[in-house]
Amino acid sequence: MQTSDVYFDPYDVQIHRDPYPTYQRLRDEAPLYYNERHKFYAVSRYDDVECALADRDTFLSGRGNVLEFIKSGVPMPPGIVAAEDPPTHTIHRSLMARVFTPRKVAALEPMIRGFCAEYLDPLVGAERFDLIAEFAALMPMRVISMLLGIPEADQVAIRDKSNANMRTKAGKGIRVKQENLVLGGEFAEYVDWRIDHPSDDIMTDLLNADFEDHDGTRRRLTRQELLTYIYVIAGAGNETSARLIGWMAKALADHPDQRGQLVADRSLIPNAVEELLRFENPAPIAARYVAADVELHGEVVPAGGALVILMGAANRDERKYLEPNRFDVKREIGMQLTFGHGAHFCLGAALARLEGRIALDELLERFPEWDVDVAGARMGSSSTVRGWECLPLVIP
Repeated sequence: MQTSDVYFDPYDVQIHRDPYPTYQRLRDEAPLYYNERHKFYAVSRYDDVECALADRDTFLSGRGNVLEFIKSGVPMPPGIVAAEDPPTHTIHRSLMARVFTPRKVAALEPMIRGFCAEYLDPLVGAERFDLIAEFAALMPMRVISMLLGIPEADQVAIRDKSNANMRTKAGKGIRVKQENLVLGGEFAEYVDWRIDHPSDDIMTDLLNADFEDHDGTRRRLTRQELLTYIYVIAGAGNETSARLIGWMAKALADHPDQRGQLVADRSLIPNAVEELLRFENPAPIAARYVAADVELHGEVVPAGGALVILMGAANRDERKYLEPNRFDVKREIGMQLTFGHGAHFCLGAALARLEGRIALDELLERFPEWDVDVAGARMGSSSTVRGWECLPLVIP
């Protein structure tokens, strides 16, 4: 049994604000941690996190990939691909992969640059602006909504509703109710329109997707599956990319020498984005249901339990990275676990990376220097994502 007095709580506001000292203690003192209050185990070292993400037979996603969902026991609806196990996951993931091919994602660059210019150009000459409200929360929303075929007039309301569903209050997780998992109703009108007016967008692709189900029959997605798919894509495509852009601005304000290197040599930007993803993971926590007894660090994690997987801790493990708490845009990173690993590796990773690279390039083009008004900044409250809801930049 663990003897350390280290305490980790995914709902603790102070830990959420700066989790890295706690992550360090977990890795060093309690590599298999048990939280008595919320009844979960946690792993934090890189090798343990990588193995847990890859072992989909022992650590299941089908009961949810968020701790609150697993603990609730509420059945997950079909279509939430990140919360499915084979064979359903394999089938649904293949459908999603069709709409996020490397070719399709790469072709988005001119459009993304255009959106960046639309939001950033009016800010040139300003002495101060909120990066989140004026840019980071807008550009990813425009991109994913365009891909889905959501009218611009409705985009903000849909984004805000999706984000609100994952918010928590201090000391408490997400409230999970079966009726709240009938997802995507806000997209029903768009789906009906697309049935009669097909277009070159993801909604039309999913409407027409034909696949072989696990019983060998060929079919298309049911209406509810389709609505859930669209809800999941819209939510995933909005918040984490916005959080990444916020962390870019905060980390580079804290490390102006690194920002100066990027201003002088833009070819460093792709690697800088990888380092930013490692250094400040926008989605640092996942969870799995434990399907069978498993021994970790001399203790048995029992079947039926919940395992919290701390990717944010693994990305700063000194067993994997030299001086992991040092931010270095030239670091030889290798693999980092921000987008997961194995069968549930994030399907939107290529799009998030592209948005991050373009956003950083366009930001540096117009604003080679900035400071952050930390007193005026506000971090969001969530047990699943971590980042800024308000980040005032001060331009010298």
